[in-house]
Amino acid sequence: MATAAVIPSYNRKEPGSSQLEPATYPDTGPVASVDAHTVAAEWVDAFNQALPGQDPTVVKELFLPGSVWRDQLGLSWDYHSLNGPDKIVSFLQGAPKGSRLNSIKIDQSNPTRQPSLSAVDFKGKINGVASFLTLETDVGRGRGLVRLLQDHQDGSKWKAFTLFTAMHELKGCEETTGTNRPQGVDHGGHPGRKNWQERRIATENYEGELEPTVLILGAGQGGLTSAARLHQLQIPTLIIDRNPRVGDNWRNRYHQLVLHDPVWYDHLPYVPFPSHWPVFTPKDKLAEWFESYAHLMELNVWTSTTLTDAKWDDEKRQWTVTLERQKADGKTETRTLHPRHVVQATGHSGEMKMPSIKGMDGFKGDRLCHSSQFKGAQSILKGQTKRAIVVGCCNSGHDIAQDFYEHGYDVTIIQRSSTYVMSSKNGLDVLLGGLYEEGGPETEDADLMFMSIPNAMLKRMHQDATAEISKRDEALLRGLEKAGFKLDDGPDDAGFFMKYFQRGGGYYIDVGCSQLIIDGKIKIKQGQEIEEVKPNGLLFKDGETLEADEIIFATGYDNMRGTARKIFGDELAERVKDVWGFDQEGELRTMWRRTGHPGFWFFGGNLALCRYYSRMLALQIKAMEEGIMNYEDP
Repeated sequence: MATAAVIPSYNRKEPGSSQLEPATYPDTGPVASVDAHTVAAEWVDAFNQALPGQDPTVVKELFLPGSVWRDQLGLSWDYHSLNGPDKIVSFLQGAPKGSRLNSIKIDQSNPTRQPSLSAVDFKGKINGVASFLTLETDVGRGRGLVRLLQDHQDGSKWKAFTLFTAMHELKGCEETTGTNRPQGVDHGGHPGRKNWQERRIATENYEGELEPTVLILGAGQGGLTSAARLHQLQIPTLIIDRNPRVGDNWRNRYHQLVLHDPVWYDHLPYVPFPSHWPVFTPKDKLAEWFESYAHLMELNVWTSTTLTDAKWDDEKRQWTVTLERQKADGKTETRTLHPRHVVQATGHSGEMKMPSIKGMDGFKGDRLCHSSQFKGAQSILKGQTKRAIVVGCCNSGHDIAQDFYEHGYDVTIIQRSSTYVMSSKNGLDVLLGGLYEEGGPETEDADLMFMSIPNAMLKRMHQDATAEISKRDEALLRGLEKAGFKLDDGPDDAGFFMKYFQRGGGYYIDVGCSQLIIDGKIKIKQGQEIEEVKPNGLLFKDGETLEADEIIFATGYDNMRGTARKIFGDELAERVKDVWGFDQEGELRTMWRRTGHPGFWFFGGNLALCRYYSRMLALQIKAMEEGIMNYEDP
């Protein structure tokens, strides 16, 4: 009988998700000297002429074989990556109202956005013309970006290799920013009128008959950014969090935690970090920023609040939720509210993934816990010896091991499979350079450039980028291998981002722990599963026992769907779709888009993803509330 092939850990994906195949670059020659603006203008003109009739022959002529049109809410109320001219034409012809896109224009509003000669590959060998776009749909306006290459199989005509379109605002429902900002005062004689502070308190507490349209669970980056976007669209929104203060989800994490992403990548909507902000943000500093952000953006947040009951009415299309809130005076109040939308923003993943191992209850050491419960290493008295074992080899595992070492512990990391490692400097220089850096493009432009790359093409680019990072990190990587640390290059050798998108873990952005491993200051036990937790340590399958005073399991988190089941029950969990991993088109599943259950949304990701997709989530909810979109619309 044939046995099923074992999938290497670096290619592991979320159950039910699709394996994303790297894109193939077209066979193009060198580009002669051209006027980029003329090339872009002629293509845009031809595209606009083709839109009304959607003649298949005309539309297909505008796209290269192997091209991709990536769209976010511009063609439909979902996210799509349409692969190839035939799929593009089929989608347009199958849409109930035809193309919702009315027209596109070249964006010349700043130098970055104007048409220019540009490479489509990481190595800069496949060159063409790129141009930012503005667009108008039947109900909104947005932005986009096209990358054009010459088709040498068709008379060297300029055709789209990638087209990206994304709605940014709804007509008549624009954000209350810039020229649309609120007045802040109603001049004249108004007896009994309340001032801003009084109105703010009433709104935040939902006094009288006030009700939130949207209830958000979690006051981390997902909850705060989506609430900020909804607030600017005048959608009444309430965030609840069980912690006493906004920011506690970061404040309560392990002592030495510092963000691994740089400041330019991590800005929040509307209020970017100031120019003096450090490149890498310490957790407590980020927590303070979150708390300030909630006040500055006038977000309605109830801390020390738990959801005790939630029922959905399919006929009324609304929730009935019961909340228990501990107020500042120590008293607890129970409130029943009726939001039409609930957003689960309780973190990138779900509940902590804590293994169940024989003997756990019998451990006699000082501490055995999951990494999410680890507050920091304890100080050791002079002459005292403490031994720590960290099970897991991703960012948290390395950071915790380094914390133990710096406090004088004898530390061993347990690496059961393999890990992708890149140094912070080289990795971020290669992956984010030119986009998110000091003096780089405006954040909105950088986001557009990044999002305009279909994921299959991003994977192909990152195969080359990963090879470049490995070249720069050669001494570090060889040192790790010599120390017995097992490395991988991520899914299909595409490195960090693809591991993040595909499985949400399996990587370490090195900020110092790798050298400690190389120098033998932190030991590695590789490739062995744990047989049993002994009173004084761990017994492994190979028969070795490692003694420990503390054991920390940095073993990751479950899928968000599991958290939804725990909070909302089996009925909702069975209706919603699985989260993360790629769908058949190469888009991320279920996150920031309709889940399969009306009125329920998943929201998660790092700060950059939350900044970007908070707008997309808010637009969908606003469109439903204004009657522009129905939940069942394609």
